[in-house]
Amino acid sequence: MPCRAMVQQAVHGGAPATYAKEMERLSAKESLLLAFKDAGGFEALVTGKTTDMQRIDVNERITGLERLNPTPRPTTSPFLEGRWNFEWFGFGSPGLSAAKIIFERFPSTLAKLPKMDLLLKDGYAKVTAHFKLLNSIESKCILSTRVSIEGPLRMKEEYVEGILESPTVVEETIPEQLKSAYSQAVNTVQQLPVVIRDAVASGLRVPLSGTFQRLFMISYLDEEILIIRDAAGIPEVLTRLDPPSSTMAETSPDYES
Repeated sequence: MPCRAMVQQAVHGGAPATYAKEMERLSAKESLLLAFKDAGGFEALVTGKTTDMQRIDVNERITGLERLNPTPRPTTSPFLEGRWNFEWFGFGSPGLSAAKIIFERFPSTLAKLPKMDLLLKDGYAKVTAHFKLLNSIESKCILSTRVSIEGPLRMKEEYVEGILESPTVVEETIPEQLKSAYSQAVNTVQQLPVVIRDAVASGLRVPLSGTFQRLFMISYLDEEILIIRDAAGIPEVLTRLDPPSSTMAETSPDYES
């Protein structure tokens, strides 16, 4: 991640102690990202292939970065909104539990969960899990929630709706022995009444209002990394997908929202 130059520009001409603190924070970020890679990344995490040594190493680096949090009031920071990619779930987190349910029903050779991302905007959050079956069928499971500020660090999340999108098939990846069956299935779907076809195309929607909510706190936030912990203290680490806006890029590392 191209964060070293950003830090150097932000503290150029500042006090040596400020520069040293920012370099320590940058080093801690790079160390955490390296620990994710050494642990096998997101795929190893959701398929249960990470070892106890790798998990404790990641957790140690998470706590090391949290103590260098540059944003005292992250719930109102301009850094918070945007699109984020999930890099790490702690044991027992909702995301990891959902992944385990999937892989209990489908072996990892048949099903993959290559990524999960979060869009946070205007008091709403949308978590999207990207699935792939047999390397040919792709689908998404989307969870929409309402988020509200409970304090400088604390937020509340209320579930609104779950959507299981209709799967799409990557025809180029279908094995030759299955292409005939796929063509027959497509023809069958095309013969269905329009109302049914539209219902299938729109996916399965499940209203969740009033069913579940949780409290979480933001323990670290800057222009590139977000760390949250739920009420049990379980961490989730995310990295920014969309580039920071010009306003964010010009913000000082000592920014206090």
